[in-house]
Amino acid sequence: MTKARTKKATRASSPPRAAEAELRRLLAEYDPEIAHLMSAARRKLRSRIRRGFELIYDSYNGVGIGYGATQKYSAPVVSLVAYPRWVTLFFLYGATLDDPHNLLQGTGSRVRSIRLASADALDDPRVGALLEQALRRDQVAFAAAPTLRPYVQLVAAARRPRTTRPARTPPAGPRSVASAAADPPAAPESRARSGRAPATRRR
Repeated sequence: MTKARTKKATRASSPPRAAEAELRRLLAEYDPEIAHLMSAARRKLRSRIRRGFELIYDSYNGVGIGYGATQKYSAPVVSLVAYPRWVTLFFLYGATLDDPHNLLQGTGSRVRSIRLASADALDDPRVGALLEQALRRDQVAFAAAPTLRPYVQLVAAARRPRTTRPARTPPAGPRSVASAAADPPAAPESRARSGRAPATRRR
């Protein structure tokens, strides 16, 4: 499998409305329940993170929204990623967080995550404590950052399908005279149901 190529889509100077429109377009490719979950989780994070940079990434595997104190690619300490069947909350430095309830998943040296069953999971005080720890790492930089605004950082040139739904079969066009003529004649049982008796064979 070839490695996904990416390209920059919208620069930091682009107005927020352009980024919002691009995000709506990207999420429209998902099943409605995943798009709704991603949007609802995003609203809850935005209510908690009032300053900084909301960075939108359209990657090979899914659409991500990261929250950082600067616009650097590696700045987001917390992020949401929408996959075809679920939405995951990521903590960039999750391995260093105090997690007494064992909510965090992952075994890597740095990143940990929580798969969201619903956006209400972000209202859980245990998840809130993890978010507070993650954001505290850059609290001085967040305080000095501008009011939170969205920016599109990357759009993938190669992407996995965003939905689990099968591809739609195009509707059949009008039948031609030739195709109608090629159809086999109705079976005797069909003629009988229509009120006409089947013809008898001569011996």
